[in-house]
Amino acid sequence: MPDPDVARPMPALYLGHGAPPLLEDEGWMAELGGWAANLPRPSSILIVSAHWQTAPIALSATRPVPLVYDFYGFPQHYYEMTYDAPGAPELAAKVKGLMPAGEPVLERETRGLDHGAWVPLKAMFPEADIPVLQMSMPDLDPGHLFEVGRRLAPLRDEGVLIVGSGFLTHGLPFIREYFMGKPGAPQWSIDFDEWAREALVRGDLDTLFDFRDKAPGMPWAHPTVEHFAPLFVTLGAVARPEDAPRFAIEGYAYGLSKRSFETS
Repeated sequence: MPDPDVARPMPALYLGHGAPPLLEDEGWMAELGGWAANLPRPSSILIVSAHWQTAPIALSATRPVPLVYDFYGFPQHYYEMTYDAPGAPELAAKVKGLMPAGEPVLERETRGLDHGAWVPLKAMFPEADIPVLQMSMPDLDPGHLFEVGRRLAPLRDEGVLIVGSGFLTHGLPFIREYFMGKPGAPQWSIDFDEWAREALVRGDLDTLFDFRDKAPGMPWAHPTVEHFAPLFVTLGAVARPEDAPRFAIEGYAYGLSKRSFETS
């Protein structure tokens, strides 16, 4: 039997972050809040969002700075929201120390959390009392992002919650009727979601890495791939990425798959 006195590593998460109106969706908020309530309390959070890609890898501010309101056409109150989580300078130093010489890490001292980070964290950890650090994706190559996640894996032993924040399907140009209230999801979104679920359950990393060519529903599911890419950081950060994840959230929002999971 496992020794209850031996601390287990934090799981790593991949989640669908949604736009700011998520914060007024009672069902979605309950799903995210319930998920967080069942996690061990993190010592800090390292989050990789679909909305920050820059090379070399960059880290967000480690002191309080304004959020990034990287969305357009929403009501004014969304641009007045705050998430005043403590900075994480010690975590930033550890991230830099874990990267090899050929993977430089820059600090962006004026860069706040973007909505791919603060929206889900506001839903999951509303008290904003856990230090948060955001890390950019240096590119969208699955193998490279997996290796970045593998380098970060030791942080989980120190209570760091590693989060990849994207959306399992993200064909925004093709869901107009679902924004207008049509129920359900388009077939390309359903097909991609089921393909990804099956590949994750099998631990079939090679198939996942080749999603551009192998996944049904492409390219409609991801006309650009930045919302799927954080998944590979999550998978790299776990000890056995071939193990089946626990799907914490399933279903669709505006025709897009909300599938979110944790894995350890």
